[in-house]
Amino acid sequence: MTYIKRYEEWVNNKYFDEETREELKSIKNDNKEIEDRFYMDLEFGTAGLRGKLGAGLNRMNIYIISRATQGLADYIKEYGKEYMDRGVAIAYDCRHYSVKFAATAAQVLAANGIKAYLFEELRPTPELSYAVRTLHTAAGIVVTASHNPKEYNGYKVYWEDGAQILSSTAKGITEKIKSITDFSTIKVMDIEEAKKKGLIVILGKTMDDEYMEKVKGLAIRDNIDKDIKIVYTPLNGTGNVPVRRVLKERGFTNIIVVPEQEKPDPDFTTVGYPNPEDVKAFKYARELGKKEGAELLIATDPDCDRLAIMVRDTLGEYVAFNGNQTGAILIKYVIEGMKENGTLPKNAAIVKSLVTGDLGRAIATKYGVETFEVLTGFKNICGKVNDFKKDNSFEFIFGYEESIGYVAGTFVRDKDAVIASMLLCEAAAYYKSKGKTLLDILNEIYVEFGYYRENLISLVLEGIEGQERISRMMVEYRKDYLLTIGSSKLTKFIDYEVEKSYDILNNSEEPSGIEKSNVLKFYFDDDSWYAVRPSGTEPKIKIYMYSKGKTLKAAEDKLVEMEEVIIAKLQSTK
Repeated sequence: MTYIKRYEEWVNNKYFDEETREELKSIKNDNKEIEDRFYMDLEFGTAGLRGKLGAGLNRMNIYIISRATQGLADYIKEYGKEYMDRGVAIAYDCRHYSVKFAATAAQVLAANGIKAYLFEELRPTPELSYAVRTLHTAAGIVVTASHNPKEYNGYKVYWEDGAQILSSTAKGITEKIKSITDFSTIKVMDIEEAKKKGLIVILGKTMDDEYMEKVKGLAIRDNIDKDIKIVYTPLNGTGNVPVRRVLKERGFTNIIVVPEQEKPDPDFTTVGYPNPEDVKAFKYARELGKKEGAELLIATDPDCDRLAIMVRDTLGEYVAFNGNQTGAILIKYVIEGMKENGTLPKNAAIVKSLVTGDLGRAIATKYGVETFEVLTGFKNICGKVNDFKKDNSFEFIFGYEESIGYVAGTFVRDKDAVIASMLLCEAAAYYKSKGKTLLDILNEIYVEFGYYRENLISLVLEGIEGQERISRMMVEYRKDYLLTIGSSKLTKFIDYEVEKSYDILNNSEEPSGIEKSNVLKFYFDDDSWYAVRPSGTEPKIKIYMYSKGKTLKAAEDKLVEMEEVIIAKLQSTK
């Protein structure tokens, strides 16, 4: 069926509500917009659904949510009554329609005889992971678009271990979704009826309290300066209550919240693009920090699973740390603290994504802690917990990604900015008690392990044409990649799509040892490397670049050279 036929079907079918049909009628003369909304179904993958809000098959709306949930329900039913009775936990963030989408999902599950545990109000994404594990539900759903702009929303699915679904599960759910060709066949139960029947159960304070106690149980030290002045911005998201609560209960007395970004705001009026990786998101926090003389600025993204920081330097300015730098600080603090307390396991391990830098690995190696590398995503990072338990080989103590995601402990199987905020503030307070800032500690790390520099460049290519060009780029780059960058020579490259690692120097190959994925990674003889992969949730191709030098200038010069050569090579693909 053509996209025009799909469009006309939605406009003329009275199953769809009047508001939806009127919205579609308003674009009747905009062929490009009609095409974009109907040329494909919004794709369900290992990240679930994520897209722009609006009417249509390639948009986020109650019909797409209900179909995805019916597919999930049908998938759970195949596991039998026990899984149906265990139910599904559901959380949501502050975005437009999040409440409605979460309720719709609960109603569809209830209509299929599957109990839904629905949080009473917005909650951070990691608490959903905790709820799945605590309640032993079959699955979990979070309605969120993380750090995307206000026009977006999303639907992430978790499985019984509390981690986001793996590709095998996503494939099974996708097959069920695709088998639903008529939206009117989707089952939906009235929400009040579902509550009376015990098919929708509301979660609240009890779950919050249990989760908070677990988070506080990860604290490393108490001999710290808890009077350290910290400015916090939740960026109008879900972090305001849990982050402030954990810091207060840990005894921090000087936490100042950015007032304009304290309360939930689905329009993110003060920030626009609510991604704390972008230093522009710190505008209000920086202004307040200077006014108050704060030593540290912290920000969590709208669903509170990612944390970014800025640290005051000797001139009173604030320096932004990237995810690799913050990860290195946390690894140093956690490992040294556990070692000091006598709680560091002999078989301790940290886990990072394959596009995350190697500074954390260098620190871990110093203390005899093993580092494991996995595909991007915390479902893969936290998935190592189960692998370790199977053969009793290692004990997971910390996992992280360069995209400002971190987790400690194993009671949450996703990145957790509540945990990360507590540990990072604790680290800053500890080092302050020693007369040092986090900037001092980072510089000490560089002196000891070498100067690491990195950059992520995303080429945004939207629409059908963009999607096709991204595919061509990956195909062409597999056949024609860089053998040198300046004086650096390629020594090894890994094609995760074919699960092979190629040794250039010895002209040999071996299995990559990591699950199949559309990623390429290239290593050079001076410890520089880069990786290329399409984004799983956005119309982008991402290039991760890393350099290392004996001096800061050497590392930075190498990175500039890499950026110029690699981007030029990629953009040559038309």
